[in-house]
Amino acid sequence: MKKDFTDTIIGEQLLQYQQEADAELELILNWWMLHIPDNSNGFWGEIDYQNNTLQNAERGIVLYSRILWTFSAAYLQNQKKEYLLFAERAFQYICNHFKDEVHGAVFWSVDHNGQKLQDKKQVYGLAFCMYGCSEYYRATNSETALQTAKELFYVLEKYCYDKKAGGYFEAFNRSWQPIEDLRLSEKDANESKSMNTHLHVLEAYCNLYRVWKSEQLKTAIISLLKLFSTKIIDANTHQQHLFFSDVWEVRSSIVSYGHDIEASWLLYEAAIVVEDESLINQFSITALAMADAALSGIDEDGGMFYEYDTANMHLNKEKHWWPQAEAMVGYFNAYELNGNEMYLQQSLNSWAYVKQYIKDDEHGEWFWGRNEHGTTMQKGKAGFWKCPYHNGRACMEISKRIAIMNR
Repeated sequence: MKKDFTDTIIGEQLLQYQQEADAELELILNWWMLHIPDNSNGFWGEIDYQNNTLQNAERGIVLYSRILWTFSAAYLQNQKKEYLLFAERAFQYICNHFKDEVHGAVFWSVDHNGQKLQDKKQVYGLAFCMYGCSEYYRATNSETALQTAKELFYVLEKYCYDKKAGGYFEAFNRSWQPIEDLRLSEKDANESKSMNTHLHVLEAYCNLYRVWKSEQLKTAIISLLKLFSTKIIDANTHQQHLFFSDVWEVRSSIVSYGHDIEASWLLYEAAIVVEDESLINQFSITALAMADAALSGIDEDGGMFYEYDTANMHLNKEKHWWPQAEAMVGYFNAYELNGNEMYLQQSLNSWAYVKQYIKDDEHGEWFWGRNEHGTTMQKGKAGFWKCPYHNGRACMEISKRIAIMNR
């Protein structure tokens, strides 16, 4: 059960945290509205760390879908018309340029003119498109958006679900045939199944279930939760394995601290969404265990390291923007679950690290991160993977959760 927090000092901390999260959300979204629009059509595909636009960069479905989700969610939370208009721009571009009218679903990327570039069907990308469309429906009641999300669900279940061993295969070609390179990005292992894809399929399914109470969808969510508890999360370490064979043989030795703390609250949220008391109890325990395990990735300065290779005992000491954002939410969620102020302090420490080292006070938005030497990483502010989703969502989650506490 979530506790009633009445301590005066903590109450003041929470109020300040909420106010800062609200202010930061506005700064983040204002940066995106100023810099990312291509005045001729859609949004630019990449902006570097000094706010220079790379006009010929490819445009990915993940970037567009995350913009769609973020601005739809921000409109629902703040009712600012400009956020809704920005979400509409993203949705229309997806419909006009990413949709595959022949074989269904959406392409992985288009070029700067909006022409099909990478036409593969990457399940991760389909999931984010569903996530964005379902949130846009929540904001607008657009039947087109809801129908698009439903169609994505049906094609995932038809073509991507493994009926033998469970779970979802990573990728297919345009016409849903197998392909050799299943990788989400160059740094990933070329394996049939991954934690990352399953986490975001679950996230998308849950958001769709909020607006469409399909029993088939609910069953799929519950099946995914069971996969996480039996196949993906290590029962001894409470950390996740990242890659798997068709039959769920572990094919990785990397611990991803950011994904672990992100999963800790997303899995619990999924159990809440399907209103299953047994799963709610199970994943409240899991959330705390995963949050505790992820503490091993926290540096003395409050920042979260990127990952650890257990096979080579090598710690990647980079501190990317998104694990810090997920730590803000994941540790706040743990604090809500049992009232241990240590978790609240870690959430605040994560935010303090962001303010000191990740926020770009000169050019706006957040830097990609800090390298192992503590120097700012000179990678893009916006692009294929750098979107307003992690940091925008963290600000919205913190504000919303504190507001609920204070009711």
